[in-house]
Amino acid sequence: MIAALAAMFVATAASAATPILVHRDPGCGCCEKWAEQVRTQFKRPVTIIDDRSRAAFQQARGVPQQLSSCHTAVVDGLVFEGHVPIADMRRLLAQRPRGVSGLAVSGMPIGSPGMEVPGQRAQPYVVIAFGPSGRRVFARH
Repeated sequence: MIAALAAMFVATAASAATPILVHRDPGCGCCEKWAEQVRTQFKRPVTIIDDRSRAAFQQARGVPQQLSSCHTAVVDGLVFEGHVPIADMRRLLAQRPRGVSGLAVSGMPIGSPGMEVPGQRAQPYVVIAFGPSGRRVFARH
């Protein structure tokens, strides 16, 4: 029992020290706004990489082309495409459902994290889970 608790503590401490990598379309400003929210909420360093070949990175990480957005993040081995809300990221990281390799918010919906526009109503959007088991709606906002 003590060994299991110690292992869980070490795994949690290791993930807390691991930087979050965000590959973005070069110069995209909303990506920085989303990354700042992630940095604040996860209390971890976030490294932003301007990636001119992000499509290849997305393909290598299994992001369906139809779910593409302006940035792709990797957090503890899971992939987050676009303006995924932090609460949804945390839920996926905690649950780690079999057959799911990431979450995506396609496009750049107004009102999603990093896409807040003062005076404009948020657009409804869905968060899609994707991976070897296919795609499904993970959350609606």
